[in-house]
Amino acid sequence: MKLQPDRLDVQSILGYGPNWIGVANQGVAEKIEHSVVIGSRGEKLDWACSRFEDLTEDHFSRLVESRPELVIFGSGTRLRFPPPAFLRSLMAARIGVETMDTIAACRTYNILAGEGRKVVAALLVEAPEGAPK
Repeated sequence: MKLQPDRLDVQSILGYGPNWIGVANQGVAEKIEHSVVIGSRGEKLDWACSRFEDLTEDHFSRLVESRPELVIFGSGTRLRFPPPAFLRSLMAARIGVETMDTIAACRTYNILAGEGRKVVAALLVEAPEGAPK
């Protein structure tokens, strides 16, 4: 599916498919085939996890550094909530967290980034079935 953001001056998600996300920033498009953190202020960081079960509290605590208003957690191919303890550092920093599947997170990120919000999307891109874990 192809997506079009309201504002072209923010990092946006152009499309997504099985095991990939298309990201554009300042006119440069990139196909990403691993979990990633992107932000409306240009942040783009590899997120070292390929399965929901591999997530730890540290994956979420690192998100505090970018000081967003909101973190959108894309939990992979289906909706799954991280344990509340994983979100402790975000809550302590008064940063909101919304959880949804990765496809919904991509759409929501574009809407909020297009509105000028300070938002970060932590997107779990799961490895294809049968791939080494």
